[in-house]
Amino acid sequence: MTEEAARAPGWKRKAPFLRWSFLRMAVTMKRQLLVHWQAGDGREEKAARYVLANARPGDPADAIRAIDRFAYNKAFLINVGDEKGQILDRAVQRAAPKRILELGTYCGYSALRMALAAPEAHIFSIELNPANADIARRIFAHAGVASRVTVVVGTLGDGGATLRALRDQHGFQPGSVDLVFVDHAKEAYLPDLQRIEAEGWLHPGSIVVADNVRFPGAPDYHAYLKQKEGQSWRSTEYQTFAEYQTAIKDLVVVSERLV
Repeated sequence: MTEEAARAPGWKRKAPFLRWSFLRMAVTMKRQLLVHWQAGDGREEKAARYVLANARPGDPADAIRAIDRFAYNKAFLINVGDEKGQILDRAVQRAAPKRILELGTYCGYSALRMALAAPEAHIFSIELNPANADIARRIFAHAGVASRVTVVVGTLGDGGATLRALRDQHGFQPGSVDLVFVDHAKEAYLPDLQRIEAEGWLHPGSIVVADNVRFPGAPDYHAYLKQKEGQSWRSTEYQTFAEYQTAIKDLVVVSERLV
């Protein structure tokens, strides 16, 4: 398994733990963020309103820039961010996907990046929180990508309902998924990957990108991919930083399906 440094040019050095928006999120993490996937202070809704007020309609790149500005200057957000987003962009361009599965929509930032990097792809994004799904859909509509991003409210671990919806309503079938982006509950990374494997949706050459493998951390997922290295997966690890700062180290793992 190889390692690459992934530092964005012109990276802005930030200390989010000195910002009230970061401190408030940290205090409410167990109560709000890890249960409802919102910070609990309305910042996600404010981010949507900021994008609609400040980004050019029909311009996904400008919507991305607006979300980044909001996260730097208004309130910290837990999307993949601008630095790690470049790693995602390159993985998407490498995969040249037609069908993308995203686990964790949040406010739609990563789906915007993937829609921009793969203009021929349709993205199916799974989101637990209906309020986040609504926020993301409004941003997608404003950015002009709503026809290429389908938000499905649910989770792959809900007893089969979301898996059935993807199969029966959205045409998921063996070998049909070219890229998966994993950025939701960290304890769900491995079981959800194994559910996807069991469905047979991947094919040789499919790419899976996982954010936050070091922070907050997905050790079981990481260990599984190391165990399968050279057998069913080939992974590249990108040493980087958690979103919108350079104080907390993180790891993005990009894995190619071999069989």
